[in-house]
Amino acid sequence: MGLPLTQRLGYSIGHVLNDLTASVWFSYLIVYFHQVMNFNNNLAGYLMLIGQVSDAMFTPFIGYESDRTRGFCGLGRRKAWHLVGTISVACSYPFLFNDCIGYPNAPDWSKFIYFAPFVVIFQFGWAATQISHLSLIPDLTSDDNERVELNGIRYAFTVLSNLVVFGIFWLLFLLHGDHSDNMESQLTSVDALKFRNLVFIIVGMGIVFSIAFHLIVREPVQHDDVSTAENAISDGFSTTIEKSTVLRTRMTWKCWLKTKQFYQIAVVYMSTRLFVNVSQIYLPLYVTETLDLPKDSVAIFPLVVYVSGFVASIAMRLVNSRLGRKATYALGLALGMGACAWIYFLNHDNAKQVYGAVILLGLGGSTMLVTSLAMTSDLIACNVESGAFVYGAMSFTDKLSNGVAVVLIQHLHPCVACCPSCKDYYRQVLTFVPGGVAVVAFIALLSLLPYKIGLRPNTVRPLKSLVSNDFKREEAMTDDDERQPLLHNRPS
Repeated sequence: MGLPLTQRLGYSIGHVLNDLTASVWFSYLIVYFHQVMNFNNNLAGYLMLIGQVSDAMFTPFIGYESDRTRGFCGLGRRKAWHLVGTISVACSYPFLFNDCIGYPNAPDWSKFIYFAPFVVIFQFGWAATQISHLSLIPDLTSDDNERVELNGIRYAFTVLSNLVVFGIFWLLFLLHGDHSDNMESQLTSVDALKFRNLVFIIVGMGIVFSIAFHLIVREPVQHDDVSTAENAISDGFSTTIEKSTVLRTRMTWKCWLKTKQFYQIAVVYMSTRLFVNVSQIYLPLYVTETLDLPKDSVAIFPLVVYVSGFVASIAMRLVNSRLGRKATYALGLALGMGACAWIYFLNHDNAKQVYGAVILLGLGGSTMLVTSLAMTSDLIACNVESGAFVYGAMSFTDKLSNGVAVVLIQHLHPCVACCPSCKDYYRQVLTFVPGGVAVVAFIALLSLLPYKIGLRPNTVRPLKSLVSNDFKREEAMTDDDERQPLLHNRPS
């Protein structure tokens, strides 16, 4: 039986608070500190780096602990960590987009010290929510198509969350300030109130969705090694060899580190996140400083990106089932690289063409992200006992690379205040950084072509496949035969 509709929809809203806060974090943190607070470029980059490195360090730990803990307060191991993350995000995030309490005119270095702890707490909560939510997918269903669908619906709500953020921000521009003020291309300290109101609104909305998630979703009960073996014996496995065969299907974090596909998928996922996040961070600066478009463009064009991404996410299950994971991801790469090339040839004279470029950017980024998450689910396959560690490790590469990339981009910025050199700088950033990581992702995808994702030579068939028509043949295996374990027969 398939996963009930209520469970699918309930699952899909569990990441909304993270999506809302991440949208503002990646789209507006740099532009907020750069144009509104007149913050030092390097210090703004270091704030982003602290956040990304903290997230990168927390995710493997959270993944490991989520796999081994049993939960608390009647919640399962995934939902327990989700609750901890939600509380951490809600309590820390509003401080990031409000000036220092009591010291609004403090120097930049003291503001940096003030904001840094809130960044760390926010990233801990964000990582706890993300890893617990992602690792619920293999726990909720073992069907490949349903896992793709859950990833697709999850990303659809990610896109909707971003649409809500940019829509609210656009409304705030309309409600606060006259038309002539909005036609300016630069944000100023006058716009700080818009950011504060935006953050309070989205945090309140995200808390409501998180509560609904906890009320609707029922987390499956996970059994430990002993109970798994006992259940296997009660289903027809009676010998010590058969019991050891069941236990040998489990994957620990050390087993994953010895698996080649683990690193291949990690490169694909890291490159995808770099493509999406760098585009999201620097698109507002590109449209305001390079193309000299009105400052409400910082809400309009990210909105266009996510509308096109939402359209792509709806079709992901069908496209993946028809083309397969690798061909679908290659299609996303082609769209994304086309967008980067188009951005390079845009200037003030043909600025209206940016609509076409950002539509391609949304279609490509959405296709790549949903498919890379589906690849990660395929990699985990039936080994849900360590699924959180896998997602944590993938997120580690994502967050660390994003932090390093942003710091390098900020350090290479031509100046502290705006000058003519800045105009061309953001064009180069949006062309060569996402385009370069797309090439890396393509190389990693080529390395995956000869293999089926999730097929590991050191694993055996899932428990249900062992109890099949060929059970008698497996029952007669010798010790020598047993040392050559059976492969998964699940399609990639």
